[in-house]
Amino acid sequence: MAHISRTIESVVKDLSTKYPVITLTGPRQSGKTTLCRALFPDKPYVNFERPDTRERFFDDPIGFLQPYTEGAVFDEIQRVPDLTSYLQVLVDEKKQNNRFILTGSAQFEIFDKINQSLAGRTGILRLLPFSLAELSGHTAVSNVDEWLYYGFYPRVHDYSLDPTQFYADYVQTYIERDVRNFSEIKNLTTFQRFLKLCAGRVGQILNLDSLGADTGISGVQAKHWLSILEASYIVFRLQPWYANIGKRLTKSPKLYFYDTGLASWLCGIETPNHISNHPLKGNLFENMVIVEVLKHRLNQGKTPNLHFFRDAKGMEVDLLYPLGSQFLPIEIKAGKTIASEFFINLKNLTTLLPDIFCNGVLVYSGEEEYTSHLIHVCNYLNISRAVVK
Repeated sequence: MAHISRTIESVVKDLSTKYPVITLTGPRQSGKTTLCRALFPDKPYVNFERPDTRERFFDDPIGFLQPYTEGAVFDEIQRVPDLTSYLQVLVDEKKQNNRFILTGSAQFEIFDKINQSLAGRTGILRLLPFSLAELSGHTAVSNVDEWLYYGFYPRVHDYSLDPTQFYADYVQTYIERDVRNFSEIKNLTTFQRFLKLCAGRVGQILNLDSLGADTGISGVQAKHWLSILEASYIVFRLQPWYANIGKRLTKSPKLYFYDTGLASWLCGIETPNHISNHPLKGNLFENMVIVEVLKHRLNQGKTPNLHFFRDAKGMEVDLLYPLGSQFLPIEIKAGKTIASEFFINLKNLTTLLPDIFCNGVLVYSGEEEYTSHLIHVCNYLNISRAVVK
């Protein structure tokens, strides 16, 4: 496949002129290394996944960094936690932007080290797997069921890999190895069960006690394991919007995966045909659209700041997108046909708080796009354009 440019490229280049260090985090295999080496071909490249490279750094950090004082691309920096402290010294000794490019796939660990050593010295960006917009015209995937099945990891599309094999390898090679790095988890079989149960709850309100009980662990253990999956960019929690508006609002988050291909594989889906009648198709479609909106924000260098709305009576809107002082409510339906009841919650929300919620968007898998009841009906492929107002 020909090179696919990433939307975030211009943001990376721009920030590199304003900071001495750029830190790019994201899931393993999301394309971080490819992007950095393409954008900064003149910088030396160092991969800390290599045991011999790590050993040389640990033996003599100052001597190791001597050849790279003018700058370098340092890959998977979570493997060498002390690196940022040494880079701080180099950066402070010579005030110059566009020196070091750091990548990593362990977000909390990396952010902790950066906050300690490189606060104010680095621009921080997140790169997720391909977006729908980036893949448009570059892949044979052509319908909703295939998108949900194949997912968006670059290697799947670059090399036309079988998703079932890719995600099986991904779990074994990366998730299990990272899990060992993060925590002393002795029973990986139980952890895999936990991971699959998370996939079965995609798009649902998170109940850690229930999730733990079904796995055979405590709610406290479930919380710890979920934090590991979050740190590895496997899952994320979408937080509810909450304000004191005289209504009881849900305070529990919903659970989503950063990639629907992985979630589908964990649900036992082995072909696109399995998706069409799968009970979780609607949840997986909702997950895909929400992650697409998340990518849209991250690729612009913005914080996610996404929420959902749900009150005690069950009125729910799937996604709230920030637009200045307001939110754009987005309702997501997997079908190709629009029913009148799909508009009800969007209209109720904008009526309830017109100063906070503007006229919404209804995303579905049908082709026709139009405006009805002041609500924009949008095909899922065009969701990025729909949130630009």
